[in-house]
Amino acid sequence: MAEYLQRHTDDWLAYFAARGHPAPRPLAAGVEGAVYRLGEGLVAKVWSGRPPVGLDLMRQVYADIARHPLPFATPRILAGEERDGVFVTYERELSGAPLRADAGHTPPARDLPARETEALLTVLRGLASVPASPAMRRLTVQGDDRPLWDGHTRFPDALAALVERAARRHGEVLAAAVPGLAATVELIARTLRALPATPVTAVHGDLVPPNIHVDDTGLPVAVLDFGFFTTAGDPAFEAAVTAAVWDMYGPDAEHHTAELTSLFAAALGHDQRTLALYQAAYALTTYDLFSTDGSDGHFQWCAALLNRDTAVERGA
Repeated sequence: MAEYLQRHTDDWLAYFAARGHPAPRPLAAGVEGAVYRLGEGLVAKVWSGRPPVGLDLMRQVYADIARHPLPFATPRILAGEERDGVFVTYERELSGAPLRADAGHTPPARDLPARETEALLTVLRGLASVPASPAMRRLTVQGDDRPLWDGHTRFPDALAALVERAARRHGEVLAAAVPGLAATVELIARTLRALPATPVTAVHGDLVPPNIHVDDTGLPVAVLDFGFFTTAGDPAFEAAVTAAVWDMYGPDAEHHTAELTSLFAAALGHDQRTLALYQAAYALTTYDLFSTDGSDGHFQWCAALLNRDTAVERGA
């Protein structure tokens, strides 16, 4: 499996300069790709790891989200191209600053400030107001080989099938770190399929601090970097994943996951057991996206989440 991480390179800087942007510079880099500021309010995103869904589909998904009245901006693709098999999109640069600018270096305080939690609730409510579109159902999430909704009409069924496929990718590596993995996968998939059908909406799938921009008052003004797990889905899945990944590696990470899970359950009306189930499904479907041998931090985080509670308790 390819390493799903795009890094800035001098080659891309030279490429954009040759394309008529005289002073390109690196802006950000992560799972979905590397972003370069081209000037005059324009950025270029060099995508990595995403299946070739095509510019038209991606542009349609972005447009489907942006056409709904939201209290924050979302990306719009202005143009796109392919260079040596790598997908590049050109977008308008979104305003604001990351909700937690030093998220990669300084762990959050044990008690998350109300400014953060209120911003998260605003974003979750906003995205949950965007109805799922046919284009969103055609998206393939990172690491998989087919559209998530392919052959399915319900999100829980589609996610259960993804759990089973992902466990087959490098399950022997995960099994060495998660005792009883086969039984856990079977139980989680079965419990997902037993969930009732719910209305599906736009799911970002990677609401980490750098992907939410706020203004000077702390209000969200932009949500960016759709793509890692973007799909049509249950808003509870978005809430569950956000609670789990908001602080993955800090000393109070487990506390923050529990705190946010409880907050989102109460404030957004989600069942807390369903949120825990979705968090386990997320771990089972993303554990091998950064390495195939279990040597990276994300793998260890996924294994720890799966080992934190027994599968029976998670699915009860």
